[in-house]
This record gives sequence, structure tokens and C-alpha cells, in this order.
Amino acid sequence: MKIAVAGGTGTVGAHVVASLGAAGHETVVLSRAAGIDLTTGFGLVDALRGVDAVVDASGPAGTSAEKSKQFFRTVTRNLLDAENEAGIRHHVALSIIGAAAVNAGYYAGKRIQEDLVTASESNWTILRAAQFFEFAPMLVRTAKAGPFVLVPRMNCQPIAASEVGAVLAKLAEGKPRGIVPDLAGPKLENMADMVRRYLAETGTAGRVVEIAPPGRWWHALWDGSILPAADAQLGTLTYAEWLATL
Repeated sequence: MKIAVAGGTGTVGAHVVASLGAAGHETVVLSRAAGIDLTTGFGLVDALRGVDAVVDASGPAGTSAEKSKQFFRTVTRNLLDAENEAGIRHHVALSIIGAAAVNAGYYAGKRIQEDLVTASESNWTILRAAQFFEFAPMLVRTAKAGPFVLVPRMNCQPIAASEVGAVLAKLAEGKPRGIVPDLAGPKLENMADMVRRYLAETGTAGRVVEIAPPGRWWHALWDGSILPAADAQLGTLTYAEWLATL
């Protein structure tokens, strides 16, 4: 099969590309480096000619509600329009657990993405995944205030990005399935504890300060809204095992 991956150089997308390649598929990475702009649609139709399926693992640089909504509204529409013109049979979208219910902050953009995909004429599959283990080191890079790392109060069931990429690749190989069961990691975790363990494992300086900002999105991070449903499919790699690979 020939499968295109939007966001194919990102945290999850790179694993999708690797999994598809290992399975013998031809991949097309939809990126600016390849002359394709997801935000304008430039080059999309030509890149999708002869493609069997598209995996959308793209995302904005920031997490603000407005940036998220603008990005997913624009990119999802551009992808779906280009796929229809190119005759693509299957659109696979990566969403996030709780997007539809929370509908605030970054999740508001994912809700728009889901709504556009489900309302489209395309044949589609949506996978809602939990936060990635890689979120912990991202916070260390982006949420430092002097010697402190400011970590939101957050209870989650995170999963390795590599396992998410592998599942997306398998979904792209198959027929459209609509919304499939949630995908999460094997254990419940607290994000502040995850960041502390990451700092210790990598020998990185920093003192974790757990914060609870006001607002619907921040509240949803610890009230259970982002936890997987009872029928969720679970990964096998634990956070401790993932840390040991760093």
C-alpha cells in the first residue's frame, strides 16, 4: 500500500512512518520539506495521487485554544478536500481521549478535528489516544521558571508514542472503522511524578512544582475527563521501561 502521513516528522508521525516502512508499505510524508503546506493546502492534491490512505498525526506548535482551533480547522479541511479530489479511500485521524467531552483549551481544536472528520463524506477512522510519555520531557523544556519546572496537576494513563504510531499504521492498513476504542498505557500516572522521574533518570536539574491553574481545560486534566474508557486498548510498555531506554 501507499500511505501518506501528515505530521510524519513529529513525535507520533515519525513512528507511523517507521511502522509502515517496516511492514513494507510505501510512505509519503506530507511536510514543508517535501514542498507541501498543510495550512494552505499547497501541493497536497498532487502528493496524494495514487495514495491508498492518509494518516493525520499533525498538530500545532502551541497548546493555546485559539491556535489549536485554527490549526485543526484549517488543516483538517485541507486534507479532506485534497483527499476527495485525489480519490483517497481512507482517512485515519489521531485524536486525544476526552477531546469531545472537554472541548476546551488544546482539546477544543481536537474536537473541531473530530467533528469535521465525522461529518465528511470520506471513509474514516478516529483513534483517541492518551498523553504520550514524551510529554514529560517536553514540559521540562518548555515549562521551566528558573530552577523550577511548573507541571499541571494531571492524572493520566500515558502511552509511548511508538505504540501509538504502530496502532495508527495498522489502522491505515485496514478498512475504515469509525471511532475505535481509546488507546492508553498500562498504568495510571501522575504527571508531576513522571517529570520528577525523568529529571532523576537523565540527571537534569530542576525542582518540580505542581500547579492547578483555573479553567475548564486545566480542571479536566485531573478530574478524570482524560482517562480512557473501560473498553480501551492498552499498550504494554510502562513509563519505567520507557525511561530506561533514554
